[in-house]
Amino acid sequence: MDSPIANPSARVILPHVLREKVGNRASVTVSGHTVREIIDALDRDFPGMRFHLCYETGELRTYVNIFLNREDVRYLQGLDTPVGNGATIHILQSVAGG
Repeated sequence: MDSPIANPSARVILPHVLREKVGNRASVTVSGHTVREIIDALDRDFPGMRFHLCYETGELRTYVNIFLNREDVRYLQGLDTPVGNGATIHILQSVAGG
């Protein structure tokens, strides 16, 4: 029986507006067992990142969409969605205008 990976890592692809927060990189690799832990890792490595993704309550901002392997986490288990090793996470921010 395979043992679980101690710290699964995921590639996080960021929208242009957040890339300046991570040294102008299009993606970063961080570790976490859930989407929430991935956000925690992003904020630890790049202080202030959580503010751009979540409200003070810890919930995902309404205009932020996170996709885990092309599936919207809101339709999975939200921020508690498990993240497997080698996963790809896309963070998208909606733009509104009139």
